[in-house]
Amino acid sequence: MKKRNVMEKKIGTEMEQRKGRRLVLFPLPLQGHINPMLQLADILHSKGFSITIIHTNFNSPNPSHYPNFTFHSIPDGLSESEASASDPVLLLKLLNAKCLEPFRDCLVKLLSDVSEEPISCLISDAIFYFTRAVADSLKLPRIVLRTGGVSSFVIFAAFPLLRERGYLPIQDSQLEKPVEELPPLKVKDLPVVNADDPEAFYEVVAGLVNETKASSGVIWNSYEDLEQSALVTLGKEFPIPIFPVGPFHKHCSASSSSSFLTQDQNSISWLDKQAPKSVIYASFGSIAALNEAEFLEIAWGLANSKQPFLWVVRPGLVRGSEWLEPLPSGFLETLNGRGHIIKWAPQQDVLAHPAVGAFWTHNGWNSTLESICEGVPMICMPCFGDQKVNSKYVSHVWKVGLQLESGLKREEIEGTIRRLMVEKEGEDIRDRISELKEKANLCLQQGGTSRQSLDSLVSHISKLELFTFKSQ
Repeated sequence: MKKRNVMEKKIGTEMEQRKGRRLVLFPLPLQGHINPMLQLADILHSKGFSITIIHTNFNSPNPSHYPNFTFHSIPDGLSESEASASDPVLLLKLLNAKCLEPFRDCLVKLLSDVSEEPISCLISDAIFYFTRAVADSLKLPRIVLRTGGVSSFVIFAAFPLLRERGYLPIQDSQLEKPVEELPPLKVKDLPVVNADDPEAFYEVVAGLVNETKASSGVIWNSYEDLEQSALVTLGKEFPIPIFPVGPFHKHCSASSSSSFLTQDQNSISWLDKQAPKSVIYASFGSIAALNEAEFLEIAWGLANSKQPFLWVVRPGLVRGSEWLEPLPSGFLETLNGRGHIIKWAPQQDVLAHPAVGAFWTHNGWNSTLESICEGVPMICMPCFGDQKVNSKYVSHVWKVGLQLESGLKREEIEGTIRRLMVEKEGEDIRDRISELKEKANLCLQQGGTSRQSLDSLVSHISKLELFTFKSQ
């Protein structure tokens, strides 16, 4: 009892020391970015910080889901056509240009409000690289959150070298060429995005990398045992504090989710009726799009595998279709209940379900990390950007999944599912991902690497000079 009282007194003293420590967080308004930022907000709030979220009108979170945070909305200036543009690079450039003044105005207002607690620092999504100039002009410390993996960021940082040595821009004739400086990558694995203006993509990457390097620190939703070599490389090249405190969603018992689509909870009751580790869960994220031929190859590959499957078909996933129109007449009936198709899933709950035996994924970083944390092997189908690097690491470095190599052909899909679910190769993969899952659990326990990193982050923020507003 005495030990407990001492501990409670220590916690109370630490909370008192941080009283008046307010953090302003600014998430990028895309599904794969806003969730990690809000999860980080939960983690820091649990450490005694007050949380203020500045967010755009575009893809804004629902404040009612986060009663402990204060929310401030800013206009983003996006027209309807710009907000729905299919070119993600254009969207990122527009957000960095159009949010600058509204963001600065909002931040100045927050900083000048003497009735509120002082602000310790700004934590911005690293892709909002314009925030460096704003924070510097206001003498406000700026820490960035990079929501992707460390391994892919190291490759983004190498883009000037890759361009100099002729790997970029990518030429079709060089797709299978090894990138000797970055094994085991081939040219086709480099994290590029097809953009209407390729130079604009390099500009966004340069902004991401250079303004991260100029920050007061960078936070990662990753953990040391998963990306140790990339963290070592990053530490040599980036002379700033580095905080791998992930996996974020495992820090809190009830993790945040700001889903832009309604999650179908009926998928859980369907999973309840399936045998352990028998179900293929297929979901390709919130942005990826397929043509009708690719969609049909996936449908028949799943059906022909004879395994039960839970398939997320997001409205708009198939170009030119609303939802399931391209499926042949009677397709669902032929499955005899073996397939369940929904519009969006409560993914963390699905991956944690004992019936799920594999995850067919686009390898966005959040999905990849969630799959590792639940010990679910992956079938990798990356679409663009860092997904390609994540996929390569899953299949060739960590060896906890299989990559679809030759495009979307139903025969290869069926064969890959069998390799993972039925054959000896799948058993070995399950053993390896179980080890990574265990390491993810250990890193969050007392004395674990992510727990230590989080303590270092809290200490780092607490030592930053409190902002005192002076009229500009």
